[in-house]
Amino acid sequence: MLYIIVGVLLFGLLIAVHEGGHFLTAKLLGVQVNEFAIGMGPAILSFQKGETKYSLRVFPVGGYCAMEGEDEDTKNPRSFYCKAPWRKVIILAAGSVMNFIAGFVLVAILFVSAGSYTVPVIRDFMEGFPCAGPAGLLPGDRILSVNGHAVPIYSDLSTQLNAAAGAGSMDLVVERNGEKVVLDDLPLTPREYTVDGQQVKMYGIYFNVEKVTIPGLIKQSWHTCWYFGKAVWSGLVMLFTGQVGLHDMSGPVGIVSYLGQAGSQGNDLAAGMQNVCYIIALIAVNLAIMNLLPIPALDGGRIFLLLVGELWFLFSGKKLPAKYEAWIHGMGFTLLILLMVVVTFSDIWKLVT
Repeated sequence: MLYIIVGVLLFGLLIAVHEGGHFLTAKLLGVQVNEFAIGMGPAILSFQKGETKYSLRVFPVGGYCAMEGEDEDTKNPRSFYCKAPWRKVIILAAGSVMNFIAGFVLVAILFVSAGSYTVPVIRDFMEGFPCAGPAGLLPGDRILSVNGHAVPIYSDLSTQLNAAAGAGSMDLVVERNGEKVVLDDLPLTPREYTVDGQQVKMYGIYFNVEKVTIPGLIKQSWHTCWYFGKAVWSGLVMLFTGQVGLHDMSGPVGIVSYLGQAGSQGNDLAAGMQNVCYIIALIAVNLAIMNLLPIPALDGGRIFLLLVGELWFLFSGKKLPAKYEAWIHGMGFTLLILLMVVVTFSDIWKLVT
């Protein structure tokens, strides 16, 4: 239960950070903000400061930044509607940027707390490893790519090795003594190795572990967030190509359940919290990408319609009426709510069964 509570609070913090991005850029770029709320539902605490009402609401998931003229035509010169397109794009994209930064900071904190990270540099091989030697792999080799896919961090390497596990061979590029070495059709496959008296199927390679340094921390955190982003895109491709369906998706209920499971898998409280924070970092990057998709009611949809409106003005000399954009976003919001209801019922059904 502790991990679930922490996960819900961190998820709520991600939403607050997202809306905070909109709020800060709106204020900086001269847009009137009528209300900034953290949470959803009835207000627990609220106060007025200047033109903006600040609210803390009962449900710790969600939030909003209500800007003047966001969905309607108004003559107020400080309204969102009356601002230049470049200002609107910055304000709309700021939420996703803040989510990505939050994910980056969380990952960096996790690496600092661990004190080290695994890198795709070969340290040694297990007894019986068949691909060692000048024509194969050597200790000290840094693996740069697997089957044409770059592996800047160990997570990428692990993903590509798993994807190529049943191929029988793979093409590697390694850095050896400062030079690139191409190893085509290397017969590198999982095989049985003895670990603590048990037979385990694995590749039989030990990789280096490096202590955290500032340059290394920045590089590892950036590439880890990039790795999260690639995982999100892969999931979207699988969804649109029919490789996964709605039953594979998770909403708030499924995410909370998964956070509890991940936390419980830790050997102690610290390890459990690290697992939860890792998933929250993944969700932060996920939110950053998903919100920029050109889907009505999302920030990316608003940016897309903003560009459409500018093209309309360029060719017709007239502004696209705000009521049409509001109607499109309203329909998109309704469909997203329906999707969330369906996914939530699916999550509950999976938990029950």
